[in-house]
Amino acid sequence: MTALTLSTAAAPGLRADAIVIGVAKGAKGPVVAPGAEAVDKAYDGKLAGVLETLGASGAEGEVTKLPAPAGFKAPLVLAVGLGAKPEKDAEYDGEALRRAGGVAARALAGSKKAAFALPLADSGDIGAVAEGVLLGAYAFDVYKDNGKDAGGAQGKKNGKAPLAEAALLGGKPRDKEHKAAIERATAVAEELNRARDLINMPPNDLNPESFAAIASAAGKEHGIKVQVLDEKALAKGGYGGILGVGSGAAAGPRLVKLSYTHSKASKHLALVGKGITYDSGGISLKPAGHNETMKCDMSGAAAVFAAVVAAARLGLQVNITGWLALAENMPSGTAVRPGDVLRMYSGKTVEVLNTDAEGRLVLADALWAASQEKPDAIVDVATLTGAMVLALGSRTFGVMANDDAFRSAIVEAAEEVGEASWPMPLPEHLRKGMDSPTADIANMGERMGGGLVAGLFLQEFVGEGVTWAHLDIAGPAFNEGGAFGYTPKGGTGSAVRTLVRLAELTAVGDLG
Repeated sequence: MTALTLSTAAAPGLRADAIVIGVAKGAKGPVVAPGAEAVDKAYDGKLAGVLETLGASGAEGEVTKLPAPAGFKAPLVLAVGLGAKPEKDAEYDGEALRRAGGVAARALAGSKKAAFALPLADSGDIGAVAEGVLLGAYAFDVYKDNGKDAGGAQGKKNGKAPLAEAALLGGKPRDKEHKAAIERATAVAEELNRARDLINMPPNDLNPESFAAIASAAGKEHGIKVQVLDEKALAKGGYGGILGVGSGAAAGPRLVKLSYTHSKASKHLALVGKGITYDSGGISLKPAGHNETMKCDMSGAAAVFAAVVAAARLGLQVNITGWLALAENMPSGTAVRPGDVLRMYSGKTVEVLNTDAEGRLVLADALWAASQEKPDAIVDVATLTGAMVLALGSRTFGVMANDDAFRSAIVEAAEEVGEASWPMPLPEHLRKGMDSPTADIANMGERMGGGLVAGLFLQEFVGEGVTWAHLDIAGPAFNEGGAFGYTPKGGTGSAVRTLVRLAELTAVGDLG
């Protein structure tokens, strides 16, 4: 991973492969952002004009390269667009800086060192740029040709190596807040990138058993207690939802419980993640063209796992329990069928009308298990419905909750860390559509508002009096398009930063 350093050195004398500066979109053309004064001075104060001549406008994500001026030890200046210039006296938005850091890091792949002369007004800006750099430099290439030659010597993998080092100019190495910002960004980004690795891993290597093993190893490394329930333990405990979904696969299901505790904690936050390591749709098989990316259906569990580990690394004063509901949804002679009735861990029975509505079944068992510990709040995360993608697109996740204030707090926390979310309702009239003549509830209801119906189903398995929210990340969890900002193609790690921020707010008593 890219090494981060803080530097008070002047840009001209710093040995690096490139100097990264920010350029904003002004009313009359590009505007050089604060932090790049020394670079602008070397161009006789005419850097904005030079950039405009080269076609730069300052639009977000735009990259313009130009030779460094005489006297600079770095050979290249890389100007990255920050978007619209803030109003008078206003500072640059942290998310704009985060995205600029990501764009620059990706553009400088293959470089050994880059100096970032972006606007750094405070430790928050330092953390944003650092996070953007680490997330933007991400690459998943472990399955690509390692380039060994005929004699067996190790060569480079296909493509360029990530940027090796990023020096943040203006950051003070001995300042406690600046150092803390780097440490937080590193912990969060490293665990978010671990979630991306899991999401991108092919399903022949990542199944419920291997996912559980990865979680157990991480728990041992970071002082997190890990409990894994296998098929026998799930059957003994009556986890009919998880067992039913996993009944058609050769790889058996697992329920993984991660427990991070702090001696000074007064609050308990439970996180529940959908972990379908591959979703074929089961007997209700997905149509052609809808299976290729279904390794990403465990993104919710990956986000919960990453958030718990990040919280442990940061030493947050809050108790966090992470529940990973892991299964493969496959068609076979032993698979659950449309029309089958499952008895869930809560004791309720569910008529399965569609085996491709499986995520809510595994989550239902995990939600009830989490509820039994009476946490202060439960948040579940899942790539749950295509309906949510239709409603909010591919970059925004929906937030539902049984408490309006809690829902608002989550949306605000997401905005604070740069994740797009939107509050969604839980209309009571949609519950009737899940009435079943055979069981307590069916796993399907009205087609219209399908994302909301799924949320209403989950609410049935939340313990009485427990504050709960549901994050449907079906849209932003997996990016099938080109990379943008600090977001790569493939697994994105959606919701990790929101969950970490929720844990931080819970630790200090500021959540809801």
